Amino acid sequence: MTSLPQVAPRIAKLTVLSLGVALLATACGGSPAPSSTGSSSAAAAGIACPAPSATGAGTSAAGGTGSVPASATTTPTPLKIGSLLPTTGSLAFLGPPEIAGVNLGIKEVNDANGVLGKPVEVIHRDSGDTKTDIATQSTTALLGQGVSAIVGAASSGVSKTVINQITGAGVVQFSPANTSPDFTSWDDKGLYWRTAPSDVLQGKVLGNYMATCGAQTVGMIVLNDAYGTGLAKNVQSAFEAAGGKVVAQELFNEGDSQFSSQVDKVLAAKPDAIALITFDQAKSIVPLMTGKGVKANQIFMVDGNMSDYSKDFQAGTLKGAQGTIPGTFAKEDFKKKLLAIDPALKDYSYAGESYDAVNLIALAAEEAKSTKGTDIAAHLKDVSEGGEKCNTFPSCVTLLRNGKDIDYDGQSGPVTFSDAGDPTEAYIGIYEYQDDNTYKPVKEEFGKL
Repeated sequence: MTSLPQVAPRIAKLTVLSLGVALLATACGGSPAPSSTGSSSAAAAGIACPAPSATGAGTSAAGGTGSVPASATTTPTPLKIGSLLPTTGSLAFLGPPEIAGVNLGIKEVNDANGVLGKPVEVIHRDSGDTKTDIATQSTTALLGQGVSAIVGAASSGVSKTVINQITGAGVVQFSPANTSPDFTSWDDKGLYWRTAPSDVLQGKVLGNYMATCGAQTVGMIVLNDAYGTGLAKNVQSAFEAAGGKVVAQELFNEGDSQFSSQVDKVLAAKPDAIALITFDQAKSIVPLMTGKGVKANQIFMVDGNMSDYSKDFQAGTLKGAQGTIPGTFAKEDFKKKLLAIDPALKDYSYAGESYDAVNLIALAAEEAKSTKGTDIAAHLKDVSEGGEKCNTFPSCVTLLRNGKDIDYDGQSGPVTFSDAGDPTEAYIGIYEYQDDNTYKPVKEEFGKL
């Protein structure tokens, strides 16, 4: 088993994207030119996405638990994990599945006798959003309570406000949902990690997918923050590389409540498709667009706004709209376990990534024989690659305690980290909205970074 040296500042280097999946080369029915009628709405004639495939309904591997041997090393300081996840603000809809994923991970770890002979403690705090100072206050509280690792934040913009505070304290920051490419090159002293892939990958998949649907032109409405502009850049790059053209891109700021100007300017360009790169501002933007004649199948969304809109819109409003969420589809047995934790769950976005974050932190602590943040960080890469495959804490920790090297693959997909703490390979799920304004899986794309 390898043992990594003490964590040092990483070399800032963004890896080159190599998309390891064959995307469809042409759209069904070809790619007719955009309509040149006098209507102010976008033209729908060119949108004909590939037929949905039968996927996403399987079950995850059992990863049998058996009898977990006792740890040969015990710790005087129990592992304490904090969560910094949204219960308020523009990403509050992501909080429940992420928190459920954390709590399920903690339960399974403690059901297997905890880490280094002690139960793992968890402390939950709200991250809010970038309009407030909640994240800083919550981080201060978590650090004051002696956590070794913090799972969060969900928002890249929020993480930017606290990453130096967390890593500067020698604590691991492990985000289940940050996708901004900026974190790849952040001077984080080796303490920042994530299970969500960089938006280099999500942007590549979404840009290519809109092209396969027959769109030759795209308009974008984009949140003006690290997440929004970073994702928009990668969507545009992929779409234009596929032969398309971005004909309009309108920005708005967090806290804005009026979007008529952005909608009107995008529709004036008559794009075939419209990419909404927003958070919950989509609740206001979608009715403005559909009210001006935009068809739902012209709308393409992203993880920041892929939500259950059944209580927000009239039935059928989003039927045919599609969007992307990093990570593989939540499998049925995993959903059942999450619902046992939180019966009110409506969606499962980033639940797997949150669950995996807890397992990886716990396994790294076991391998390091320490609950110190810097020691945990030094072993996170090692437990994600090169050893015997396993996919639950009990099965993995059994291997570790029997002197084996492990390679954890999780609910979010194959987890293998780069030296920068990024996943080097991941799935991006593509989903389609139904008549009740909830979404179902269409297909998965696998890619490498």
